[in-house]
Amino acid sequence: MKIEVLVDIKTTLGEGPQWDVEQQRLYWVDSMDGRILRCTAEGSELRGWEVGQKIGSMALRKHGDHALVAMENGIHDLDLGNGDLQLIIDPEPGMTTNRLNDGKVDRHGRFLVGSMDMQEEKGSGKLFRLDPDLSLHVLEEDIICSNGPCWSPDGKIFYFADTWTGEIWAYDYDNASGKVSNRRTFAKVDTSGGGAADGATVDAEGCVWQALVYDSKLIRYTPDGEVDRVIEMPVRKVTSVAFGGPDMDVLYVTSMGKPPLPRFPGDGQQRGSLFAITGLGIRGVPERRFAS
Repeated sequence: MKIEVLVDIKTTLGEGPQWDVEQQRLYWVDSMDGRILRCTAEGSELRGWEVGQKIGSMALRKHGDHALVAMENGIHDLDLGNGDLQLIIDPEPGMTTNRLNDGKVDRHGRFLVGSMDMQEEKGSGKLFRLDPDLSLHVLEEDIICSNGPCWSPDGKIFYFADTWTGEIWAYDYDNASGKVSNRRTFAKVDTSGGGAADGATVDAEGCVWQALVYDSKLIRYTPDGEVDRVIEMPVRKVTSVAFGGPDMDVLYVTSMGKPPLPRFPGDGQQRGSLFAITGLGIRGVPERRFAS
């Protein structure tokens, strides 16, 4: 196994890596600085888009060179060709202390995205599902900080975390309707080192990979919620993970250059970098595009 800095760009809050199989490109965001970034598997051909607001997450769309962008004041369409933004829907109008955070597309092209209290104290957030017809549905409420949405390879189990509960949850997921049910605790997060559950993904073996932000660790959980592997990273504030590369066997890891609140710890010289881990012998599951 080898861990290396792929792009030394010092994102304030790097998040949401996702590999697009069609373009063979990696996308990720700088949440606090309002940027979407893209590079090749080797970290070259870096390109960025400025959107002028905090970003929680993004997802490429099926048709045209467009992306969904979950921002402070709603979900927008971004034309990647000319940079134009158009509001699709604001799930929480008037909620000035909330913003949208982590989001991902399910196996049938729906976008699930959660909101968060920007002080990470109140349970004012929700989990939403945006369908391809652009209708919006509330799936979960009373969330402090939405994080880590991902699915089992067959799409029948949905994983999600409210960062400060110390748990990762699993739900039964209805692929036909996009409804969730039967929430249970999938895993207890080891917070003894000051860490908390952040971004996550699922590999082809059905194991869940989760970034333990503020504690330098990536955790691999088996499908039954047992810790299978722990990888120590060279920075404390690892934020999210995604498999990609031509063979889907590279684990890309985003990190945070500056904590969003003063109570959170600082970090070393490599803070904010995009990392690549090779030699794991594990492949990921390709991410879907939003189906409209």
